[in-house]
Amino acid sequence: MTETIPKPLVRLVDRPFLAHVLDRLGRQGVTEVILSSSYLGPRFQEFVDSRSGHPAVTWVTEGVPLGTAGAIAGAVHHLHETFLVCNGDILTDLDVQELVAEHHRAGAVATIALTPVDDARPYGLVETDAEGRVLAFREKPTELVPGSINAGTYVLEPEAMEGVDSDRSVSIERETFPSLIASGRPVYAFVSNAYWLDLGTPEKYLRATFDVLEGLVGGLRFVAPHVDPTADVSLRAQVGRWVVAGPAASVGEGAEVEDTVLLAGSSVGPGAKVRRTIVGPLARVGGGAVLEDAVLAEGAVVAPGTSSRGARVAAGAAFAG
Repeated sequence: MTETIPKPLVRLVDRPFLAHVLDRLGRQGVTEVILSSSYLGPRFQEFVDSRSGHPAVTWVTEGVPLGTAGAIAGAVHHLHETFLVCNGDILTDLDVQELVAEHHRAGAVATIALTPVDDARPYGLVETDAEGRVLAFREKPTELVPGSINAGTYVLEPEAMEGVDSDRSVSIERETFPSLIASGRPVYAFVSNAYWLDLGTPEKYLRATFDVLEGLVGGLRFVAPHVDPTADVSLRAQVGRWVVAGPAASVGEGAEVEDTVLLAGSSVGPGAKVRRTIVGPLARVGGGAVLEDAVLAEGAVVAPGTSSRGARVAAGAAFAG
């Protein structure tokens, strides 16, 4: 999927995911946003050019990827007061105004939003004291344990980035925060039970889509299934509740579509059965095909009558089983 579309620009229900992030920040009083990305620059340029209103967007490109701290350091000349940092692939309804207020109350140089999870193995843990001060970042545990993990939203003072290189890749989690902690600077945690999901895998992307359709994410409300006004869905097709049919998508007669996202211009042929699948922009599922747990990148084609579980079809490629 992300060979041709930057991950933050993949559509979530009705518009690019990043548009949801920016709209949420705008609703919470943020007036200016700096985007830092070097991947598929023309796509980002199109997105930035299409934006209007609040928050105002400045796009800062990188000659080479600079990591989660280097990218911030590269934009630091724009940052002269307390600022937020948000990852571009995290879906959350976190109250950033409350986060910033807590940051100022604690007199912190950096505040890290944390979210509690039942299984911390994919993420690693953040260790804090009774007052909420961050003591250490722990490696990913090998056994299933609950705990609070880095939720990917931070409040920083400009001095938090002092000495961080802006000409090499630097990790804010592995280098910058541990360095601040080791020097005795006040780094605090803000634990929140807000909705939180990392959209880093196809499965998580589908989970996020279904959660949005169910109204589980604050500020986002849609009718389920979500069918764009320009989509063409046959009255003889079966379309489940957890389905998104994007702009100019089509579903043929007798087709069955469940727990699936059909991105712009994609099509499902007559009699096809598609479940738990992402059908990328302009991708085509042939008539009578059966797909489960599949991902079709932009312009991919699945031959009629094909049957597959777990197929991954690259951009523009053909798949016949």
